[in-house]
Amino acid sequence: MTTNLADYPLLAQIDSPKDLRSIPQEQLTRVSNELRSYLLNSVSKSSGHFASGLGTIELTVALHYVFDTPFDHLIWDVGHQAYPHKILTGRRDKLHTIRQKEGLHPFPWREESEYDTLSVGHSSTSISAALGLAVAAEKEGKNRKTVAVIGDGAMTAGMAFEALNHAGDINKDMLVILNDNEMSISENVGALNNHLAKMLSGTLYTGLREGSKRILKNIPPIKELASRAEEHLKGMVVPSTFFEELGFNYIGPIDGHDVNGLVDTIKNMRGLKGPQLLHIATTKGKGYQAAEQDPIKYHAVPKFNPSDKNLPKSTPTLPTYSQIFGDWLCKTAKADKKLVAITPAMREGSGMVEFSQRFPEQYYDVAIAEQHAVTYAAGLAIGGQKPVVAIYSSFLQRGYDQFIHDVAIQNLPVLFAIDRAGIVGADGATHQGVFDLSYLRCIPNTVIMAPSDERECQLMLNTGYQHSGPSIVRYPRGNGTGAELPAVDEVIAIGKAQHVLTGDKIAILSFGTMLAEAQIAAKELNASLVDMRFVKPLDESIINEMFAKHELLVTIEDNAIAGGAGSGVNEFLLAQGKTISVLNIGVKDHFVKHGTQAEIHSELALDAAGILKQINTFIS
Repeated sequence: MTTNLADYPLLAQIDSPKDLRSIPQEQLTRVSNELRSYLLNSVSKSSGHFASGLGTIELTVALHYVFDTPFDHLIWDVGHQAYPHKILTGRRDKLHTIRQKEGLHPFPWREESEYDTLSVGHSSTSISAALGLAVAAEKEGKNRKTVAVIGDGAMTAGMAFEALNHAGDINKDMLVILNDNEMSISENVGALNNHLAKMLSGTLYTGLREGSKRILKNIPPIKELASRAEEHLKGMVVPSTFFEELGFNYIGPIDGHDVNGLVDTIKNMRGLKGPQLLHIATTKGKGYQAAEQDPIKYHAVPKFNPSDKNLPKSTPTLPTYSQIFGDWLCKTAKADKKLVAITPAMREGSGMVEFSQRFPEQYYDVAIAEQHAVTYAAGLAIGGQKPVVAIYSSFLQRGYDQFIHDVAIQNLPVLFAIDRAGIVGADGATHQGVFDLSYLRCIPNTVIMAPSDERECQLMLNTGYQHSGPSIVRYPRGNGTGAELPAVDEVIAIGKAQHVLTGDKIAILSFGTMLAEAQIAAKELNASLVDMRFVKPLDESIINEMFAKHELLVTIEDNAIAGGAGSGVNEFLLAQGKTISVLNIGVKDHFVKHGTQAEIHSELALDAAGILKQINTFIS
């Protein structure tokens, strides 16, 4: 896909931020308009994250205009807002490849560009990293500046507040920009407030403030009076002194779509000493009405026609596993008022929209706070409720300590519905759910289930929900197979596998939705096939049976081989002193890049052809 750069005369001149900085400031509004139009036209033709980038156009222009990037360090939180940043930093002509195999990474990525200071994917990491960079810059002594851009959603995570608290304590030079696109602060945004923000960030006000503090610091009564006067002055023009209490100089909120106002204010703040926080108000989807009205729907988009009022309707397909979980949640909540479901800000992604609407008293969105979600569930369980935590595989990593200490050690009946397990696809290494079996399998008191289809998924959810201790059902991103769903009271025996095919010499032990591809390979090889169902506890009797009747055992999983389900089989055999050839098929010891699920399964030899090739190579 090519874009006619003649339609973007200013943007066509910008191959790096240095080019941007050569443009007169009075032309930055035109640059912003061209950048917004380019982003709209590019993403609509190629698909990708959309609404968030439209909301950060002016901010991105202003930051690269004021700061000497890449010498000055710019860190983006929740990296899907960084598409405009990629366009301005030499990747404009490759934007159409974003999220595609061998194309641009969906988020800032250190391997991709010197302008991407921190590789990001999940939220709330920017302030911690920026503080580390600020300390390093001070030691370096070259007057390098550090800026972190964090969205208000990311501010709900405890890690962000831990970093703010530390930054205010050690008082290093850094700028945090709070990109606020949801809070109701419109009454504080306008010409007067922008003028006051410039004044508060300017040399006159900051000079008076710092000078008066130095002069009066040894006269406690006057110092206290001066401090109160300062807070009174600022209290008239800013929404709160919360960030000041943490040790930050707070400026704002100001209009995040006024590029000249942003440039003026950021220029003033660039030279200020100590931790600074600029609060800007933006609109997700700015400049494209449909995205402004429904930024969730337009968060990530397929290819679409910008002139149409709606995104194209997808071809009807079988329900996704997220929808299968949501269906189970509604059926079970209707039968049991003690069910409470928890999500860390992933209602739509986890298939919980209908549940949240039908059962609002049983639904809890705790925001981007995975650690809190897990221990909150523990408290609910102790209080007699029946909690279900819906969480992505790669997000549960953040609540690992809480899972061990607050759920597993206390053997509490909390069910974890782990979505996006296995190969996820276009979002890349930060989102691939290939470690959950490895990091969970070692924890005592834990039942871990991996369904092969949607019927098995709901059976396992039923089983886990009725279990008296911690239980896990891990299922992939993508569609089911059309299997008939069970009733809410149907369960399966814990630790019991299913024999699928009987063959000769080779036995394949399949974990999870790899079963369909494993079955193709098994038929080709005349191999026995077992749907193992349970990663913990393993069905030891069926492993013994396969050992006794075959010459080779093959384990298959869409998880890291190291410490995964196959490792559990190996450990069992070794503990029994049993000697047999074993081939573990899964994700090898490297991080998985972005691409479609089919492309990655093929590349990693986890599709039927790859499985067949790996087995034939092993036995030849």
